[in-house]
Amino acid sequence: MRKWMTRFLILIVALLAIIYLSADRDMRRLFANLPTDTEVLFWSIAQRDAGFRVMDRIPLLIKANVIESGDQSLPLTVGQPLDIAFDIDAYLQDQRSAAVIILQDGEIRLERYGLEFGPEGRWTSFSVAKSFTSTLVGAAIRDGYITSVDDKVSAYIPDLQGSVYDDVSIHQLLTMTSGVQWNEDYEDRNSDVARFNNHQAEPGVDATVSYMRTLAREAPPGSKWVYKTGETNLIGVLVSSATGKSLASYLSEKVWKPFGMGQDATWLLGSTGHEISGCCVQAATRDFARFGLFMLGGGVVNGTAVLPDGWIARATTTQAEIGVDGHGYGYQWWTYDDGSYAARGIFGQGIFIDPARKLVIASNSNWPRATEREALDPQRMAFYRAVQAAVDAEASPP
Repeated sequence: MRKWMTRFLILIVALLAIIYLSADRDMRRLFANLPTDTEVLFWSIAQRDAGFRVMDRIPLLIKANVIESGDQSLPLTVGQPLDIAFDIDAYLQDQRSAAVIILQDGEIRLERYGLEFGPEGRWTSFSVAKSFTSTLVGAAIRDGYITSVDDKVSAYIPDLQGSVYDDVSIHQLLTMTSGVQWNEDYEDRNSDVARFNNHQAEPGVDATVSYMRTLAREAPPGSKWVYKTGETNLIGVLVSSATGKSLASYLSEKVWKPFGMGQDATWLLGSTGHEISGCCVQAATRDFARFGLFMLGGGVVNGTAVLPDGWIARATTTQAEIGVDGHGYGYQWWTYDDGSYAARGIFGQGIFIDPARKLVIASNSNWPRATEREALDPQRMAFYRAVQAAVDAEASPP
């Protein structure tokens, strides 16, 4: 018996060695820093450095749907380097940046990588995916699957009937003004955002829906803004319910293939098999930048509008006040008083879009903490402003 066990252990070690030696560099990095659970918010910096580039390939822990790209990719030509009055090297180091790409008037004006990441890799988006999800609501309205943002949420998600969401409209979900109580503290293991993805759902009920229908109301619908990742997950369930399609396949159909994304992307799945729509699209940074170009172009692909008339204007201007001067919230987009807007994700992910300057800045990072409101977030905004100033200086030379 002892000899058999010894041979079995030798076999297991040999198999693991073969897997390790045949893995690419990113997977080897993951094996050296392998997380033991899916609690990403509480991984170490080294685990996140390793994991963020292979979230859709972590064995046994996470599953994903593929967002298929097409045969033709939208070319990104390289223009003259933009003269930015900013220490780019120090910025990349401070931000722990994996990638920064600046597109201006459709050309690459700056493209830099760090953390041993490169243009061929995919990095996870976190809440940048929220803006993708809200865009799919617009597409579903254009396609006739959803009648109006004024419809009640429970009309599309029957399992929410009888909960506080009976009184909540799609518009109020999009703008985070449902009035439903929620805790989005990323460093509290007992917060809603830390608990809801691991909720044990009733048989036949989506995990997010099962959790969200137990929540209580703290304010009348439409009266209070509170950031809630769980509600973006509800939006994703709503879109899938209305269209009869997975979010990954619908995003591929409406944007990823026809607009010309360069690579397949993936969307991570929750415990009951639905995309985690408030989070977790893995894509090349250039394709995050291409999504910015899709928005700059008015949501038009090959001359055909993907979104309803006026959708982008409504989605990217302030629909809800968030208590910060000059900042607001649209349809899952962060808005600024100068007309720019952004998709933002924890640990430093972002797509910043400035229509007036035909400017897109896509970035991926691994900040030391999920949010860095006192240091790295203001530094990133200062970088955005420096890029805007550089574009203005080119347009109006002294």
